[in-house]
Amino acid sequence: MQKIAILFVVFSSFFVHLAHGQETTKFTPEQYIDKYHDWAVMNMKRNGVPASITLAQGMLESGNGNSRLAVEANNHFGIKCHDWTGEKVYHHDDRRNECFRKYNTVYDSYADHARFLSTRSRYAFLFELDITDYKGWARGLKKAGYATDPNYARRLIDLIERYKLYEFDEQGAGNTTWKRTKGKSSGGHVIDPYIKHEVHFNNGVRYIMVKPEDTFSSIATEFDLRDWELPKYNDLKDAGRATDYKYLYIEPKRNKAHPDHPSHVVKEGQTMFEISQIYGVKMRKLYKLNNMTEGEEPKPGERLNLRKAIKK
Repeated sequence: MQKIAILFVVFSSFFVHLAHGQETTKFTPEQYIDKYHDWAVMNMKRNGVPASITLAQGMLESGNGNSRLAVEANNHFGIKCHDWTGEKVYHHDDRRNECFRKYNTVYDSYADHARFLSTRSRYAFLFELDITDYKGWARGLKKAGYATDPNYARRLIDLIERYKLYEFDEQGAGNTTWKRTKGKSSGGHVIDPYIKHEVHFNNGVRYIMVKPEDTFSSIATEFDLRDWELPKYNDLKDAGRATDYKYLYIEPKRNKAHPDHPSHVVKEGQTMFEISQIYGVKMRKLYKLNNMTEGEEPKPGERLNLRKAIKK
């Protein structure tokens, strides 16, 4: 009986030591980069956020994956709840007990980070930058209010340059033309190995060219969208068939056109919907900019404002 008790104490001590060793094991910056750089590159191809920025933010926000938020909630980017409907955790940040998103896996955190930046209007201007302009992105994130730290941009740039994270941007860009098109309907795109459509950009907004076999449902499934999102993003009240359209936006259009396109002269037969799609501007904003009633159509030769509201 005494021998059994001794053995129990020995084994208990061993497992306590083992558990303690696991708890104190920390990711180094190099290990973090090695573990997650592929996801950063993949999301760069899918959503257009530079891989260097994703990795630097992940390293900084999660303490190289060692923070309580990262360990307990798989949240590597410090994204708060906002309109989140998933699981939540509460953590002291700028204020006590702030609500943060909780993810099932770290991969979900990376995917949500890319989606978060690419679908919110306050970050839209970043997608006009060259995809390898990590300094512009870092400063832009600070300007847009991603973090309250006054040195946030400098800290991201330091990480990118210290660990040469910009090399992953070259991988993500590959041989494709990554600089965003500025209000033009043709231009930069990238091929994602996980999807069947090339993703194009217009006015900083992602869109795809519709294929003969496409349906709204198949496109929504491919890009992880809800059924209502494609019609909403494209100002379609009566959606009809996906093949009725040459291209479809897969994220919200902007409130105004790119600075290169302050106005548009209406051609014969052009509708507000068509003009809205050409410039990647929401229809309701287009009506508001031109002091028009929703449903009203422009006349041929009329000049529409695309950026500044018409004076009443």
